[in-house]
Amino acid sequence: MGKPIENPVPARAAVIETLKARRIAPTSQRVEIAQVLFARPQHLSADEVLAQVNRDRPRVSKATVYNTLGLFAQRGLIREVIVDPTRVFYDSNIDEHHHIYNVDTGELTDVDAAAVSIGQLPNLPDGTVADGIEVVIRVRGRNA
Repeated sequence: MGKPIENPVPARAAVIETLKARRIAPTSQRVEIAQVLFARPQHLSADEVLAQVNRDRPRVSKATVYNTLGLFAQRGLIREVIVDPTRVFYDSNIDEHHHIYNVDTGELTDVDAAAVSIGQLPNLPDGTVADGIEVVIRVRGRNA
C-alpha cells in the first residue's frame, strides 16, 4: 500500500460546482485558489494562499488572491478570522466554532463551539439581529 497523500487536492469538478452553488463564476484562478483552501481544514493567510497557488509557477496575482478571498468570505465559502489589525486568516471550516491564537507562534487553532460558554448578549442596535459570535482567545507563553 502506498504512502497516504498529505494534502489531497479536491477534484476540479467538485470545486467548480461548489463555486457555482454560491453564485461565483468559476474562473481558473478562483478554482485554483479554492482547491488550495479546501484541500483540508486549515487557516491560511492571503500570502500563504498566494504561495501555494503559485508554488510551481506564477499564475495568480496578489490582488486576485485578496479579491477572491474577500468574495469567498462574502459568499460564505470561508471565514475571515481577524486576530489583530495586521493579521487575517482565512478558515476553510465554516461550521460554528471559535479559535485560540498563539501570539508567540502565530498558530490559529479551532475550538469547538460547545467548549465556550457565551452568556447573555447586550442589547443590539435597533433594526439589527445577531449574525454570529466569534471568539478568538489570544494566548502567549508565561515567560514571554
